[in-house]
Amino acid sequence: MVQLLIADDDTRMRKLLKDFLSRQEYTVHEASDGNEALQLFQKIKPLDLIILDIMMPGMDGWEVCRKIRQQSDVPILMLTAKEEEYDQLFGFQLGADDYVTKPFSPSILVARVASLLKRRQPKAPSETPAQEWAKHGLQVKFSAGKVWVDQQVADLSPKEYDLLVYFIHNEGLLLSREQLLENVWGYDYFGDVRTVDTHINRLRLKISPYDCFIHTIRGKGYRFEGSYEE
Repeated sequence: MVQLLIADDDTRMRKLLKDFLSRQEYTVHEASDGNEALQLFQKIKPLDLIILDIMMPGMDGWEVCRKIRQQSDVPILMLTAKEEEYDQLFGFQLGADDYVTKPFSPSILVARVASLLKRRQPKAPSETPAQEWAKHGLQVKFSAGKVWVDQQVADLSPKEYDLLVYFIHNEGLLLSREQLLENVWGYDYFGDVRTVDTHINRLRLKISPYDCFIHTIRGKGYRFEGSYEE
């Protein structure tokens, strides 16, 4: 049973989303503000995905996202009436996995929810040729979904982890920003490709001193090589 939480102070919006998501046989819980969202987050176990509106009374969606990320890597989809790039990048920096800008098609939102949930599903053994990858002091255990830097667990967001894993599985290949958006985000993302740069910059900081494994190819994209430059 897949359990979702919708946090939005707009009653009509919550009902609309619940109606569409319930048709996919998801169990949908509702919160009318940020404080109630946090209470339900603590109460509902397991919770598979959270849909957060940014503009809510009391505690806004950004603060809810921040607090949840301190405890969990549950997928978070943000709802916003703003289209400014800064707002979206700020949300990603807090650990949000995706954005939908109002007004939107409920069918599109349902598709994005499905995409986020699909990426959370463990792959069959036949689809996972290796359980672990390690070069120098950087280690990734795919089965655990964890990364170690010099034997210390790296605090990666879900998107940063997905990026690193995609780089590893395509080691040595030149990857454009468009390729990274399509394969890591899981569908054609309509935002600015600079979102990729933001996530990669944060990933580099968190895997330092092995950030040199990620090479920027000017005007083309990125290439990952698990070795030091001479």
